[in-house]
Amino acid sequence: MSTDTPSVLIVEDEPDLANLYAAWLEDDCDVETAYDGNEALDAIDGAIDVVLLDRRMPGLSGDTVLETIREQSLECRVAMVTAVEPDFDIVELGFDDYLVKPVSRDELVDIIDQLLLRATHDEQLQEFFALASKKALLDDQKTESERQSSQEYAELEDRMAVLRVQVNDTMQELLEQNSYRELCQDITRESVFQE
Repeated sequence: MSTDTPSVLIVEDEPDLANLYAAWLEDDCDVETAYDGNEALDAIDGAIDVVLLDRRMPGLSGDTVLETIREQSLECRVAMVTAVEPDFDIVELGFDDYLVKPVSRDELVDIIDQLLLRATHDEQLQEFFALASKKALLDDQKTESERQSSQEYAELEDRMAVLRVQVNDTMQELLEQNSYRELCQDITRESVFQE
């Protein structure tokens, strides 16, 4: 994910609607538009952070575009923005979020912010667990005096401490958003009851 202005691809077969979304987002994002599934696949690359994807389009459907994005392991987040009411078939789809049209400017901005925040959290967690794995290996293989005299080990512990704070801060920010607070409370309750 880029750390500066997020790059957003709007995939919408109604050009007026795609252009409206683009106008809403252009002050905060680098915006590209694609008016069908083939254009979308041509436009998607590693530089795209978020895809706002219509589900029902002539030719390649949004579902097919989404499946291709996931098969290619592209790092972008995908929000379906569609008039298709969700049904149980969404369980198998690899999107990150789902908005039912009509949507407002605020809803689009909020969903992009949420997806970018979740991506940041994912990256922080991945780095934290990679470092934790290295620390566990060194803890197992090196004596305490060897670890205490190692500059690299001290830097590893420092980086883990910083990441722990960042992960907690990002999680707190996610929890402050109502839908995520409810979801995380449900997860917490379920895990408590399963223990």
